[in-house]
Amino acid sequence: MELESLASIAGLIGEPARIKMLWAMMDGKAYTATELSIVAGVSPQSASMHLGKMVSADLLKVSNQGRHRYFSYAREEVAYAIEALSNLTPVQKQVTIPVHKDVPFEYCRTCYDHIAGRAGVLINDRLLALEYLTEKNQRYEMTAKGEVFFKDFGIDTDKLFKLKRPFARPCLDWSERRPHLAGSLAMVFLKKMIAEDWMRKIHDSRTLSITSKGQSSIYDLLGVKI
Repeated sequence: MELESLASIAGLIGEPARIKMLWAMMDGKAYTATELSIVAGVSPQSASMHLGKMVSADLLKVSNQGRHRYFSYAREEVAYAIEALSNLTPVQKQVTIPVHKDVPFEYCRTCYDHIAGRAGVLINDRLLALEYLTEKNQRYEMTAKGEVFFKDFGIDTDKLFKLKRPFARPCLDWSERRPHLAGSLAMVFLKKMIAEDWMRKIHDSRTLSITSKGQSSIYDLLGVKI
C-alpha cells in the first residue's frame, strides 16, 4: 500500500463528523444522509458532502429505495478498522468491579454483524481452547474437530468458504482489549444464536440480551457461562 493512499484514508476516517457516522453504522444498518447528519451534528448538506467522499473512497456504498438513499459499509473491513481504531482511545479507570452483565452494552453487543463485548471474547476463547479453531497468520482455521462441531451445530461451513469475505478472524474488542470472533463464521454464529432464541437484539441498539435458554444452552455447547 502506498503511504499516500494510507494517509488519504486516514484523513477521511479521522474527520470528526465522518468517524461519528462510521461508528453509528457499526450496528450493521443502513442510514439516510439526514439520519447521519443528526448523529454527526452537522447539516444535511454537509453530511451529504462527507458521505460522498466516503463513497468515492469505497468506504461506504449507497442504495436507492424510492426517494431515499441509504448508506452502509462498502465492505466488512471498514467495520474492522473502526473497531480497531476504538482500541486506541484511553482506557477509562474503573472505580467499580470489572465489566459484567450490569453493563449490557459492553458485556454483549454486535460489532457490525457478529458478537462482541465480554460475551464475544468468551465465546472466541472457548472455540480456540476446545480446538475447534486455530490461529494462523491473523486468521482462524477450522480444525477437524471444529468441522464436526459446526456441522452438528447446524452451520454449513462449506458454503461459508465459498464467500468472498474471510471465514474467521480475530477482531480486537474495544471494551475488552482482547479479540472476539469475526468473519463469515461469526456472522452465521450470531444468526444461529438469534434463531434459537439464545440471544435477542434490543431495538435501536447494538446491545444483545442473552436469554435464560441461551445461558444454559451456550454452557452446554461450549462449557462457559455467559
